Amino acid sequence: MADTVSLLFSPRIRTKELAQLCRRLATSLAAGIDLRAVWKREAAGAGRGCLLHRFQVIRRAVADGQSTADGIDACGDFFPELFRQLARVGDETGSSAEVFAQLADHYNAQLKRRRLFLAAIVWPIFELTIALLVVALLIWIAPFLKADILGFGLTGSRGLGVYVAILSGVGIMLLVLARAFQRGLLRIRRVEYTILKIPVLGPPLKTLALSRLAWVMHLTMSTGMDVRQAMRLTLSSTNCAPYLDQIPKIDHWIVQGGSIYEAFSQAGGYPPEFLDTLHVGEESGRLVEAMGHLSEQYQDRARVALIALMTLAGFAVLILIGVLIIMLIFRIFLGFILPSYTV
Repeated sequence: MADTVSLLFSPRIRTKELAQLCRRLATSLAAGIDLRAVWKREAAGAGRGCLLHRFQVIRRAVADGQSTADGIDACGDFFPELFRQLARVGDETGSSAEVFAQLADHYNAQLKRRRLFLAAIVWPIFELTIALLVVALLIWIAPFLKADILGFGLTGSRGLGVYVAILSGVGIMLLVLARAFQRGLLRIRRVEYTILKIPVLGPPLKTLALSRLAWVMHLTMSTGMDVRQAMRLTLSSTNCAPYLDQIPKIDHWIVQGGSIYEAFSQAGGYPPEFLDTLHVGEESGRLVEAMGHLSEQYQDRARVALIALMTLAGFAVLILIGVLIIMLIFRIFLGFILPSYTV
């Protein structure tokens, strides 16, 4: 339990900081700057806090003759798994500059998608906030009107305090659940499988997962990573139960000497164009290039899928606001207008 809580609330590097770090490392290493000088500069420019502490750990490790990957591993889970594993591959193959450059592109793409999503839901969230504030106002003025307008038993300052406490509790619970899911500590597989089967919601989520899967496969295979390790990391990067559950099956098939195409075909659940790309790429010996082209196609589809999800999220918030407004109208009508008309 203590380990779970520690993992849930342990600090991690922000995506923006990670993207900037990868870009600086790629530029410095490509220019041939000594690794010790690189991390000394990173530690000097980190400011204060957990980022400075981790950079100092890496700087000391590099100064003692260890690799960058050793220093990164010494920081625990402060850095994401994809970054940690590819940093080690870069050290072992001498391609760190190229690896960090591609990771910088990857994390920058994540930031763009996140900004796009947040920009799209700002207005619906604003509307929901206004609706919740209206409810709070009705609770607070209820004693002045000498009536429980909402009929929830919440009136005056005390009722407002209870209302705020309820909203705060729900908000904290949602944040904790989202954080636990993001860090892989919460997996409700049946729910995830069910969500992916919902006609409007499932396809966009699958497209986003496949886009990430194709890109990470392209990156891992281009670094010369061991095939089994590359496939495990590729599937783990989706953070999606159907693909995570396939890791043992695909790993077993590859151990038995099967091709990547055969492993994914046997696992099932992949679209024809994905499997065809794997097949042609392996047959021609150009799997890295083939997955690179496919990942670009999926990136375009992912943008469309993200727009669909944003539209759906906005629509869901509007429905919630509509339900709340209708409830308020009925409560006010039944509590005020109808009794007055009857009298």
